[in-house]
Amino acid sequence: MNTKIWLSSPHMGGEELNFVNEAFAANWIAPLGPNVDGFEAELSGVTGVKHVAALSSGTAALHLALILAGVGREDEVICQSMTFSASANPIMYVGALPVFVDSEKDTWNMDPALLEEAILDRIKNGKKPKAIIVVHLYGMPAMMDEIISIARKYEITLIEDAAEALGSSYKGTACGAFGDFGILSFNGNKIITTSGGGALISNDEKAIKHARFLATQARDNAPHYQHSHIGYNYRMSNISAGIGRGQLKVLEDRVLQRRGNNAYYRETLGLLPGIKFLEEVPGSFSNYWLTTLIIDPAVSKGVTRENIRLALEADNIESRPLWKPMHLQPVFAGAPAYVNGNSEELFNTGLCLPSGSNLAHGDLDRVTKIIRNLFA
Repeated sequence: MNTKIWLSSPHMGGEELNFVNEAFAANWIAPLGPNVDGFEAELSGVTGVKHVAALSSGTAALHLALILAGVGREDEVICQSMTFSASANPIMYVGALPVFVDSEKDTWNMDPALLEEAILDRIKNGKKPKAIIVVHLYGMPAMMDEIISIARKYEITLIEDAAEALGSSYKGTACGAFGDFGILSFNGNKIITTSGGGALISNDEKAIKHARFLATQARDNAPHYQHSHIGYNYRMSNISAGIGRGQLKVLEDRVLQRRGNNAYYRETLGLLPGIKFLEEVPGSFSNYWLTTLIIDPAVSKGVTRENIRLALEADNIESRPLWKPMHLQPVFAGAPAYVNGNSEELFNTGLCLPSGSNLAHGDLDRVTKIIRNLFA
């Protein structure tokens, strides 16, 4: 069996251990501490957003964002359909109803025209949405000018799920910095990792202070344990934050390496019949967290997404279909959806290729040779 090539594995830079050792030396192992404070400040510097709450996951951050937006039982929240389920699950946590909106073809993210159509239809039905969750899929910035304009026009809270997009930007501004709230993830497969973790970012200082309060079990300021609100155990540990501080030091390198992978795949596979890659639109800068392609079997001599995936799997190489849209997921059956067929087509024809920043040239060559051989 050949050596495993993962889709996106953790990649340590070397300085993580220094921060972790400092925490051990000071016996500051428990949640909160200097690394958490430092990580939050450094994330603020990287994103340009004033206030940051380091949390246990991106999902926790999204849950708190919905609470801070005042979303509650029987409210409606518009959510991008083509995404990972963690973008939509917190809507259910607060007892609200997800309303799914399909993708446009250029960035594969939320279609602004369908977004406005959905808002107007929900208002017509007597239910103005309380929030919009837009996702920067695979690190590709969404059409933020149009989406921000629509959110402001209808005075709806905008939440950016930038879990896959740290290091990406739109017209010079970091992804996650446009909305009322931004969500980051540091899961093990992300461009940098804290082993598990996330962050809620916002320029609203009061909101982030309240997020920290809720994330530490909503303990009131008293010498005893007193609680006036329902709280959550969502804060990041001082050890995890230390890993994150070390990872931030190599973020620019990791973006360059992922973009290098993408360039190699384009150069090597881009002329094969029927294959197209997700492209940056003018003004966008993608971290290319994952390199993704779509394949048209009518042009590709019969080679399909599944042919490629199974051929790679047979050589111990991990690849994965694009996200299955939320409006097609059994758990969300019956939820309102405004669709144009784009996300379903992408799911049926698209594939994520191995994209880790620690891939060697030989790994990339092995992947591309297998794919090229299918067309031989």
